[in-house]
Amino acid sequence: MFVIHRATRLLHTVSSLSSLIDHCSSAINPSNPLKSIHAQLIKLGLNSNVFLGNRCIDLYLKTGSSNDALKTFKEIPSKNVFSWNLYLKVFVKCFDIETARKVFDEMPERDTVSWNTIISGYISCGFLDSAWEIFLDMQNYYCGKVNLSEYTFSLLLCCVKYDNHAKEMHCYIMRHFGFYSNLVVGNSLIDAYGKHGLVDYALAVFLSMEKVDSISWNSMISGCCKSGHEQFALHKFWLMGINGFKVDEYTASTVLTACSNVKNLEKGKEIFCLCTKLGLLSNTVVLSSAIDFFAKCNRIESAIRVFNESYVLDSFICNSMIACYSSHDCFEEATELFVDIFRKNIKPTEFTLSSVIHCASEFVPVEQGSQIHSLAIKMGFESDPVLCSSLLNMYSKYGLINFALKVFDKMPLRDLIAWNNMILAMTYNGKHAEAIFFFKKLLKCGLRPNCKTFSGVLLACNYGGFLDEGVEIFSSMEKKHGVLPVNDHYALVVEMMVRAGRIEEATALFLDSGYEPHAFVWESILCACGGYFGDLGLVERVVERLVELEPHSTRPYLILADVYERMGKWERVVRVKNEVKKMSTKDVVDCSWIGIKGRNICFEANEMICYGGKDVYSVLGLLMQDMWDENDTCFN
Repeated sequence: MFVIHRATRLLHTVSSLSSLIDHCSSAINPSNPLKSIHAQLIKLGLNSNVFLGNRCIDLYLKTGSSNDALKTFKEIPSKNVFSWNLYLKVFVKCFDIETARKVFDEMPERDTVSWNTIISGYISCGFLDSAWEIFLDMQNYYCGKVNLSEYTFSLLLCCVKYDNHAKEMHCYIMRHFGFYSNLVVGNSLIDAYGKHGLVDYALAVFLSMEKVDSISWNSMISGCCKSGHEQFALHKFWLMGINGFKVDEYTASTVLTACSNVKNLEKGKEIFCLCTKLGLLSNTVVLSSAIDFFAKCNRIESAIRVFNESYVLDSFICNSMIACYSSHDCFEEATELFVDIFRKNIKPTEFTLSSVIHCASEFVPVEQGSQIHSLAIKMGFESDPVLCSSLLNMYSKYGLINFALKVFDKMPLRDLIAWNNMILAMTYNGKHAEAIFFFKKLLKCGLRPNCKTFSGVLLACNYGGFLDEGVEIFSSMEKKHGVLPVNDHYALVVEMMVRAGRIEEATALFLDSGYEPHAFVWESILCACGGYFGDLGLVERVVERLVELEPHSTRPYLILADVYERMGKWERVVRVKNEVKKMSTKDVVDCSWIGIKGRNICFEANEMICYGGKDVYSVLGLLMQDMWDENDTCFN
């Protein structure tokens, strides 16, 4: 504890009191000795001294005592620009951007620090456009009076939303400095170009810099990875090592992500071994990236081993492992890990709950899915857009469309993903007219539909038999909305037309589209022809076409066998099925499950192995008998 010497004979000068304030910053709890010094200033009548007052305000801000800083500011009669900058900083640190802007407008004098402070305030509060407007005001109205600093550029480059803004900032830098003498500005410029996919510009800045450091290399590698140039990112990583720069946690996690994106297993293993050698696996970000890498490369056993051998366990690592289980359809393991998180007092994030909700929609009963929803509300995540989208999918798969509507209506911000999920939810639950209504409502809200939007609404038109609406929506894709139709969209329209009996028109539509023949579309024609009209000649021609495109697929043969069977051509059925057996394909066995007292029991067809299996089938037999009796009663 710092003790102030109060001897009356001590000459209290501004210099000595300033030194005392400096010593306060090194104390364990600087707030208490600072208040004691401030009290002495008031007693001696020195609280009006602008230099000492500014020193007190600065230290109050560093200790988080915003109220004391405001009081000290008001005690200074003759405030200078430094005093006003500190006063402005008080409200910026409290995220009170409205008051900060009022203070900024009232300032009698402004310097570069004033502008940088208000710009950083807007950025920290998420008002990126306002930060950019302040910068433009700084240029337009104070040109020649305020000098731009490197800090100004580094601030604005962090919040660049459009690539043309990055180029404008680049021009400002070249005009004011002429070269990349400042390392921070150069690194920020590389990062800004990388975020917008302008790798060539980022590389030009990187090569023009007088001096680079590890952050420069990391920014360059990260920009390449985010822009889809993973191979170039790995090449830069190799050059980074050749030039003697140290690999840190950020570098390792970035290159592991690059390897997972391109599924480069061998290179990823090398980097993983390097992380082990350098001791980087103690970092949760690197560990999460390693789990993601093995998961995306279909090495789930390796991902599990990395997870089990981790020294630390937090929500980020658990998120990666749950996502790994979910992507490999290991829904039971994912839910068990989620329960284990709670037992170990690890607080789940919104991403954790989103992944678990996806698993719940595939595996667990509706009651448990609702419990996870309740937990999300309890933890304050009910407004998260990603979580809400997962809830929409879950309730859609449960068939609880009213619950999905409630989630959608309560969303504070409905983005395009939420609208797309709602359209698909209506479609998959048989509410095809409602799906088309949601599509029209989306357009009225001013949102621009994408490929997934049109896939959902065309699927609704297909299932609901709305041929005219479907053709109209399909025709408007490129003309009105600038969305180029892809094979999936053609497949849906073709199937719509075939179901309506317009087979030749459907075939002509696709052949005239300019696309290369795709298996999806031919498969739609095959399913529609075989399932609805039994046009054997057309079916056989389409099967030949599909076999040329996908020689290892058994689906065309199975559909052809089904058509032969319905037409009573048994010899052809046997011949086609023998052809399928020669292909040595492995069928995916479906299974069902039933929830009993919170436990899921899975069983395949005619399987009596599960606990109480015989009892399950006995009850099922009774239910079937009741259904037949009810059916007979209705028809009698």
